[in-house]
Amino acid sequence: MSEKHFIEQKRHAESYLIPYLERHVPGFRGRRVLEVGCAEGGLLAALTGLGMRPAGLELESSRVDLSRALHPGLDLTVGDITDPQIVRRFDAPFGVVVLRDVIEHVPDRKSAFRNLRDLIEPGGYLYVSFPPRFSPFGGHHQNGRSVLRFWPWLHLLPGSWIRGLGRGLGEYPHITENAALNFRNGLSIRAFDRLVRDAGFRPVIRDLFLFRPVYALRFGIPARRAWDWPVLREFWTFGCECLLRRVD
Repeated sequence: MSEKHFIEQKRHAESYLIPYLERHVPGFRGRRVLEVGCAEGGLLAALTGLGMRPAGLELESSRVDLSRALHPGLDLTVGDITDPQIVRRFDAPFGVVVLRDVIEHVPDRKSAFRNLRDLIEPGGYLYVSFPPRFSPFGGHHQNGRSVLRFWPWLHLLPGSWIRGLGRGLGEYPHITENAALNFRNGLSIRAFDRLVRDAGFRPVIRDLFLFRPVYALRFGIPARRAWDWPVLREFWTFGCECLLRRVD
């Protein structure tokens, strides 16, 4: 992880995510915001620049350390969203919680969504984005350095094959490991819809993307939506993006 990630997160927040939330969440700038899986804290830094006081939760302490070094003063907590005690560590509730490219890595999603609901005020909002389990690049391997970054559906291969290919082609070990684990931990669009309903959230907006909005920064490719056709959408959608509202 590096300063590069922080810069990308901040630029994506300023160019896309914050304008999106301002359009769809009434009184967004007056709400308390929590980002779960805040990584290096780029979104939090962008929100702080607007005069807001967001909070962040991150599992990896090394990323929190880097975030504090890059932007001192951010309100950051090291912890696991599935921890039964995690809600008590915050002065909840929040008006908006952001969960960007995190939920596909969480095995215990029921616990995660139970805590997310408790962290959000009645009628509050939850923003979630993730690459579906069967997406061509659902293993996040497009971020690699070898030819594997161009290999669609790589993560559907057996884990031993992926690790072997990675070693042979000089790929970053964390890239091949994430790809190998993704099929086991990944989340389909259908399963996500069921999870949302069971957890007591109502979709406000749901978009499926062939090319995700962040690709404009990362690869210079403009965002393009995908067709929402049952079954087939699981295989051609590069990213699912949802704004949910807590139902009481």
